[in-house]
Amino acid sequence: MFEVLVFVYENYWHGASCPEPAALEQKLNAVGFDAEEIAEALGWLQELSVAAREQPAPTAQASTGDNSKLPGKTDAVAQSPHGQRIYTAAEQLHLGVPCLGFVSFLESAGALPSYLREIVLERAMAAPANPLALEDFKVIVLMVFWSLGLEPDALILDELCDDGAHRVAH
Repeated sequence: MFEVLVFVYENYWHGASCPEPAALEQKLNAVGFDAEEIAEALGWLQELSVAAREQPAPTAQASTGDNSKLPGKTDAVAQSPHGQRIYTAAEQLHLGVPCLGFVSFLESAGALPSYLREIVLERAMAAPANPLALEDFKVIVLMVFWSLGLEPDALILDELCDDGAHRVAH
């Protein structure tokens, strides 16, 4: 599934440029992806689209720590800047220490606000594999940014696209 997602990300730089699922399925079949992988990836992408629509983005109120209700499709309450996300046992088992550490890194770098984190975590929990590999988790983060039409900072993008295997320690 993750190879299909990477192909979609690389070939359709913005989510809006991605063709409809039927046309995308034909393209992926023509490229030579396995039908089962394509079906799994398209289902995952469809659920990502739903999750992105349902999760409201915070307004300026959220960044100031005001806990009043945010306008949007749902009555979401902004997370306080001093709040902390507690991971369930299932999340801890499925994501593992490397993925949870990476979430912490992204949050501390200011690259993953709470509303995006929740979409990432929801989509990561829907991904196969237990525990989820860090490389696969990075693809999920990229796809969340992609689906919302957001572009991460260049250094964060480099971190998301780098597997770290060929780094030289100084």
